[in-house]
Amino acid sequence: MKKSKKTELVGELKDKLATASAVYYTDFTGLNVKRMTELRRRFRKAGVEYVVIKNTLALRAVNESGLVSERLRGPTGLVVTTDPVAGAKVLTEFAKENDQKPAIKGGVFDGRRLDVDQVKQLANMPSREQLLSELAGTLQAPMAGMLGAMNALFTNFAGALDALKQQKEAA
Repeated sequence: MKKSKKTELVGELKDKLATASAVYYTDFTGLNVKRMTELRRRFRKAGVEYVVIKNTLALRAVNESGLVSERLRGPTGLVVTTDPVAGAKVLTEFAKENDQKPAIKGGVFDGRRLDVDQVKQLANMPSREQLLSELAGTLQAPMAGMLGAMNALFTNFAGALDALKQQKEAA
């Protein structure tokens, strides 16, 4: 590969990494074309990109992006994602279904290195949408309680006025 083509590939990957919040390293050895296509399809559906590039070029792009990385060995695929949980979920679920392939080597999240266990912990976290809905429910609960209490107060007040009306009519 010519040096200009290598520089172009590094530049493209560097641009992708600039918008990414997490990068996971995988060893895709043992995946046939059918499985690799299925993995890429799942990543695309989740809004995640899977890039296979020579290790030296990948390291150059990662380091130029300001991320910290360890030395990569063997065939490496990069999972580049803006949603760290979604990328980790797709990766770990696919690995469980396919005899732990691709193997997770580690990753980088917000400039910090991740080991395999930390990537799996991210995969077990609820999705961003689920966390936001739980937050909305938590914020809504006190307001709903206050609304119920105010509604009960007005109902009791209306009942008291009605009782007073009936008492005055009877007298």
